[in-house]
Amino acid sequence: MSFRPEPGSIPESPGVYRFRDAHGRVIYVGKAKSLRQRLNSYFADFSALHPRTQSMLTTAADVDWTVVGTEVEALQLEYSWIKEYDPRFNVKYRDDKSYPYLAVTMGEDFPRVQVMRGAKRKGTRYFGPYSHAWAIRETVDLLLRVFPVRTCSAGVFKRAGQIGRPCLLGYIDKCSAPCVGRVTPDEHRELAEDFCDFMAGNTSRFIKRLEKEMRAAASEQEYERAARLRDDVQALQRALEKQAVVLGEGTDADVIALAEDPLEAAVMVFYVRGGRIRGQRGWVVDKVEETTPGELVEQFLLQMYAEAGAESMPREVLVPALPPDSDAVAELLSEQRRARVEVRVPQRGDKRTLMETVARNAKESLAQHKIRRASDLTTRSKALQEIADALDLDQAPLRIECYDVSHLQGENVVASMVVFEDGLARKSEYRRFAVKTKEGDVASIHEVILRRFRRYLQERSDTGELVPDEYDEDGGRGEEGGHGPIDPETGRPRKFAYPPNLVVVDGAGPQAAAAQRALDELGIDDVAVCGLAKRLEEVWLPGDDQPVIMPRSSEGLYLLQRVRDEAHRFAITYHRSKRSRSIKESALDGVPGLGPARRQALLKHFGSVKKLREASAAEICEVPGIGRATAEVIVATLAGGSPRPASAEGMTGNAATGPKDTAEVAAGAEGGAEAARSGNGAETASSAGGAGADGSGGGGGAGEFAPREEGAR
Repeated sequence: MSFRPEPGSIPESPGVYRFRDAHGRVIYVGKAKSLRQRLNSYFADFSALHPRTQSMLTTAADVDWTVVGTEVEALQLEYSWIKEYDPRFNVKYRDDKSYPYLAVTMGEDFPRVQVMRGAKRKGTRYFGPYSHAWAIRETVDLLLRVFPVRTCSAGVFKRAGQIGRPCLLGYIDKCSAPCVGRVTPDEHRELAEDFCDFMAGNTSRFIKRLEKEMRAAASEQEYERAARLRDDVQALQRALEKQAVVLGEGTDADVIALAEDPLEAAVMVFYVRGGRIRGQRGWVVDKVEETTPGELVEQFLLQMYAEAGAESMPREVLVPALPPDSDAVAELLSEQRRARVEVRVPQRGDKRTLMETVARNAKESLAQHKIRRASDLTTRSKALQEIADALDLDQAPLRIECYDVSHLQGENVVASMVVFEDGLARKSEYRRFAVKTKEGDVASIHEVILRRFRRYLQERSDTGELVPDEYDEDGGRGEEGGHGPIDPETGRPRKFAYPPNLVVVDGAGPQAAAAQRALDELGIDDVAVCGLAKRLEEVWLPGDDQPVIMPRSSEGLYLLQRVRDEAHRFAITYHRSKRSRSIKESALDGVPGLGPARRQALLKHFGSVKKLREASAAEICEVPGIGRATAEVIVATLAGGSPRPASAEGMTGNAATGPKDTAEVAAGAEGGAEAARSGNGAETASSAGGAGADGSGGGGGAGEFAPREEGAR
């Protein structure tokens, strides 16, 4: 790098550094305990850096730094620079929606209670955030009975003072009517402070005070006043009931949880005050740089608390992973609160349980964000165009098919095919394959692509779109199919009649090359192929030595990732169901004509398959319902040592005809439970949306991406 600092010129002190581009704009801000070690790591071995770091360095043209005295100062300076320069390669959190707060404008002469959204203002106390504005209004309506604080706008307040008559709330005693002088400014401010104290969690003293006044009024036979005070107590208790009790009464904590994927992360915070959940709030972030959960937590804490007032800071911050400089972060937060703040990971008990609840909410928030992002037409169009530009396609890939292979140490090898049209999942087009080859993922991809596109060519041949070699161009076969990809008997699209614009395989260069080789063998040259490697989210083209690096914030990469993850979910679901069936299979399952009742009778008589295998045909005939011929078949089958499950007969042919050239493909959600068919030398099994011919389940929803099992892919 031409802008690399001279050796020895970088200090070893803690500090903050800035990378700038050729125009002088700050593109990245970072901090370090040792500036020399951190900056030298960027220039030591460029090829060993993460692709996102490589992209930042190739964009940069200069680097400078500022030395500070402590790690806390480094944190503060890093945050202020990130806020000032808004660097493109730094993590930036944004609200996944606009949350409403309950706000009390203590900076005004007559404080007002209202619902507020957006940026916080000085002199205003905030409570929440709440999920819905109506939840705030219900709470305020209950509390105004006890704390009749002004809620009207400045215009209404001024007009009421001019005409000398309060608004409706003043007449029904839900406002103390300072506009017409019923209370002094100091008395009204005292009401507002009591309102804030109650919302901050100091609830018991108000309820005790009202109960004491109620008993005193009753003893003096002021029953109407006692009844009003009783109703006030009940109103406060109902307001408290709306906030769930989760921890001890003195607990003040913010509980933070993360849910992330390689491209994005969602953060959810539950605010616990006085042991009750007072509100929640969510953020999402594009991961434009390689970060660990601890680094995400650190950046989030800086953004969330750097400008927070002391009254909004909790005594405890519960996080899913400690920041790299946890002590410095805790010290910085303590300075903000002007009292000790503890940052820790809960290990057990109620706090750990609450953390798991927040984590589930974060996961749901990320899923909902993905759904909203995927459903936007403009975003989908942009994603498809970005894919076309990155892969140098002639047109946007309106139909994308993605393939993934799943197995457990080479056993029960299956593959999936998922289809996205116009950027949306087309579940009725999903297919799944029972893979025959046992030579690894590359060979499996080659087999599956061959089988899928052979069926495509066969469908075109059946409809007359493609004239087979064995027919003359003027022959009748080509004249029959005037229906195109629609089956004239069912009126539904043929299973493999539509070709994709783009084939995506889960993997890197070898997998992409295998898919391209299969298409070349079939003479198909109008379908583009790429591979998507999961580790670094690199896009590989067949025959290229280097991957295509799409920007981390790219909508095109986001769409490819969704397609790949859906293919993986669909494949691993099929693999699990197939593996579960194989575990339950018995050696007796392969004996022709032996049903469940007689299998159970045999096992009951002999006690185990091992003892049954050692028995003679005559001994087996002693079992009720077992004849001589059946006994001899049992002996012969068990002696073979490799019984064939009867459930596989429909898929592999019978002993007389031998294995068929099958294409065991499960159809989409509209297929239902379709029996296996063997027309034109191929068999298919319809499964998604119902039970398949092999007894397995269908596609399932797109929102839940099943994680890889240990040892399975």
